[in-house]
Amino acid sequence: MNRLLPVWTLWHREIIRFVRQRSRLLGSLSQPLLFWILLGSGIHASFRPPGLPSGRGYLEYFYPGALALVILFTAIFATISIVEDRRAGFLQGVLVAPVARPLIVLGQMLGATTLAVLQGFLFLLLSPVAGIALEPRMAACSLAAMTLLAFEMTGLGLIIAWHMESTQGFHAIMNLILMPLWLLSGAVFPAVGAAGWLGWVMRLNPLTYGMGLLRRSIYLGNPEAAGSLPPLLPSLLITGLFCFAALALAATAATRRGRD
Repeated sequence: MNRLLPVWTLWHREIIRFVRQRSRLLGSLSQPLLFWILLGSGIHASFRPPGLPSGRGYLEYFYPGALALVILFTAIFATISIVEDRRAGFLQGVLVAPVARPLIVLGQMLGATTLAVLQGFLFLLLSPVAGIALEPRMAACSLAAMTLLAFEMTGLGLIIAWHMESTQGFHAIMNLILMPLWLLSGAVFPAVGAAGWLGWVMRLNPLTYGMGLLRRSIYLGNPEAAGSLPPLLPSLLITGLFCFAALALAATAATRRGRD
């Protein structure tokens, strides 16, 4: 239990910080919502994603992508606290404590993942607006998929944040790395029908499999409606492995930072 105390403490700190900064909820939800409504409505009449059954519009197709964007923004807002904590001196106090670096990183990742899943759940309640009838079993699987997706995105954010000295640099690198990963994950357009080289980039993108896992969970009762996606088991395995890799790399970055 003593080994898990630092994990619980850092997790609890992230929750308390979020409660005191409610603007983060507005920022994490409003931008993906605007993206979904404006982009989905604007392209709805002119673009039909290939490989999907008839009757499905772009507004419905883009809904899981917007849900992943909620998780992405939450990861950005949560992991930027690493840079802020370093300026305030809190991070130095954590690093000198007799606590293993993986436990520090795990507490941070679990806190950000919890916030991302909670906000994703709020966005998930809008599924009837997208024309998706979400049953309890599908909702439970979607929450599980969102948890894995949030964990790996938060891990990526922490890997970047532990190396950054300023919030400006953090935002620049996040926009350079995480946003393209999201765009090329099948969130905005499917790999089917994309240019040959772009399709290969999307297949090599680890977030493609997390996105595929989320889509399959949302359409659990109707797999054909999900369109052409990576198989379920490989998507689950690759996403799980990427979560462990993100945790290990973030812990390595924290360890190196503690030696500086």
